[in-house]
Amino acid sequence: MIGLAVIFLIIAIVAGVMGLTGIAGTAANIAWILFIVGLILAVVFAVLGRRPHI
Repeated sequence: MIGLAVIFLIIAIVAGVMGLTGIAGTAANIAWILFIVGLILAVVFAVLGRRPHI
């Protein structure tokens, strides 16, 4: 997820430099959403991974 967020962030930067503000804004929003989802999943898996398996 974090890798996809970085890719969309790069797309947003390139589109912003080229003057494509609509695409840049959309790509930046997608990058932000993927980053948040990735962080939430990382925290969930970190918490669940520490429980002992019975």
